[in-house]
Amino acid sequence: MKLTILGSGAMATALADGLKGEYELEFIARDSQKLIQLSKKYDAPYEKLGETDITGKNIILCIKPYALERISTQVQGEANSLYSILAGTSIQTLKLNIAAKHTVRAMPNIAAAFAASATALTGDEAIKEDAETIFNTIGKSLWLNSEKELDIATAIAGSGPAYLALVAEAMMDGGVKEGLKRADSISLVQALFTGFAPLLAQRHPALIKDSVMSPGGTTAAGYATLEAGSTRDAFIKAIGAAFQVTQK
Repeated sequence: MKLTILGSGAMATALADGLKGEYELEFIARDSQKLIQLSKKYDAPYEKLGETDITGKNIILCIKPYALERISTQVQGEANSLYSILAGTSIQTLKLNIAAKHTVRAMPNIAAAFAASATALTGDEAIKEDAETIFNTIGKSLWLNSEKELDIATAIAGSGPAYLALVAEAMMDGGVKEGLKRADSISLVQALFTGFAPLLAQRHPALIKDSVMSPGGTTAAGYATLEAGSTRDAFIKAIGAAFQVTQK
């Protein structure tokens, strides 16, 4: 299957990194310079956006949501399938702007570049299998039953790397504050995140916490401080706030 990536930003590149080798790629975008760079990097054909015929193409739409209406005036024809990664943009809105036989919403994240994205999917079940195959190539996909569920998932799967980056950076800074060299603190946190993924895949977070926390120990002291700072409440509210943005 040939996949046409419409867009040239960070997510377009991350998806291309994860999909290359498994799919034949081509690019459509407005920026000629970026198109040339993408073409060279992925050895892929490209076309500058402007009265572009998308008939029969399998498109991954990687643009900013606010640009959808403008982009719609620059494409013509009917795509075979449209996979949109636009946050908060409904299938109905997509269909009003870009003609496609089948439409699916997807919410991957930038870990797609390393085939490690968590991707939520929903939409036309006629291409459910194709959608799962494509997005499993860049990590792990999960098909959801409604657009509301996908919008909630956006706050986790899509925005999550930013939240985890905040945790990682804070832990690195904490190590430096107490006297670790910056490079050593960075290395420790990187190794921590690498090792945590397989733990989380096998155990509930509460069990991981309990296995580490000894009575009156260092973990208990640090954990109590996080609870005093309402860390859990802040993360729950962050998911809610992100979800509310998708509903505007």
